[in-house]
Amino acid sequence: MTKVLIIGAGHAGGSAAALLRQYGFEGEIVLAGEEAAAPYQRPPLSKAWLKGEAGLEDLLLRPESFYVEQKIDLRTGVTATTIDAAAKTVAFADGTVEPYDVLILATGSMARKLAIPGADRPDLMELRTLHDAERLKAALAPGKRLAVVGGGYVGLEAAASARALGAEAVVIERMDRVLARVASETLSAFFTNYHRARGVEILTGAEVSGFEDDGVRLADGSLIAADAVLVGVGALAREALARTAGLACENGVVVDENARTADPSIYAIGDVTHRPIPVHGGRMHRLESVPNALEQAKQAAAAIVGRAAPAAEVPWFWSDQYDVKLQIAGLPFDADHQVVRGDPASGAFAVFHLNGDRIVCVEAVNAPADFMGGRLLIGKATPVDPVLLADPSVSMKSV
Repeated sequence: MTKVLIIGAGHAGGSAAALLRQYGFEGEIVLAGEEAAAPYQRPPLSKAWLKGEAGLEDLLLRPESFYVEQKIDLRTGVTATTIDAAAKTVAFADGTVEPYDVLILATGSMARKLAIPGADRPDLMELRTLHDAERLKAALAPGKRLAVVGGGYVGLEAAASARALGAEAVVIERMDRVLARVASETLSAFFTNYHRARGVEILTGAEVSGFEDDGVRLADGSLIAADAVLVGVGALAREALARTAGLACENGVVVDENARTADPSIYAIGDVTHRPIPVHGGRMHRLESVPNALEQAKQAAAAIVGRAAPAAEVPWFWSDQYDVKLQIAGLPFDADHQVVRGDPASGAFAVFHLNGDRIVCVEAVNAPADFMGGRLLIGKATPVDPVLLADPSVSMKSV
């Protein structure tokens, strides 16, 4: 009987194990993860969990009893070190060696480190795991000041949560706007204004030169005083284990549309992968999102059991900050112009990125109908009229 070994017990790995059983796989499943907890949701760590609105039981993807009932051998607190692809075995840090017939790599991503003085200080924080979130939560007492290095989504979400807990927050971004690498200027301006109106100090064009006892030192010599410092400057694929198997890696483990690597016995899913995006012409890209983790878990599980491949999905992502729900679908590849639907000042609007008369990406703020409509139009590559698209009184079905 076939044995599937899954390395990485996060959203992707946990979902793959469950889907294999759902799809009728009757062989042995071993799900091995480095953390002590069973598979859990990571997005709430910077939002509901940090604010005390959710506990560990709320974070778990499934109750621990699920893995017993489904005969999934869940092993927590274990670290895989090397893969012998020829022998089809994985070695672990505790000296054990686990054989497999099929291997799924779901090792995720890790925080990017800054190469500056003080970057190795043990009091600096990141936000990737439940342990990280527990450390950060303990530091966010009312009146304390949090400095966030990096104006990306995680950093902004953490700043919003800090304010909700009564702590002060300052966001330090080296580029000329927050979300510069991942969002439109319209969206960046909206969130900058929204955060500032709620007491968050946002510094752009600010280069960090080092970390000190009292806070963050900038390149201009100024010191940003802080009681706690969170560094969120992006993430790197955790591909070191895959490299021990000789797998191709290029900003992630290279996989095909079925999440399969060049080795037919090894799949890779989730944040660790560099994958084709069918709705964007098969362009290769690395995605960091729960929907991507779930989609690739479906792809791998279906391929392993011989089930028809699931339909390609439009990439999407969300972020919650204060009372704002941001939803993004698609990727702005080859976009040559933008259409703004609605007034950003109203707090509900959408930014559409188009290539000619086709939408390739939508950023929707408190506008779920625009998000859903845009996502559908991206998936179908339906041509639209930019004039009608810009008019909020016109239904998305009629643009």
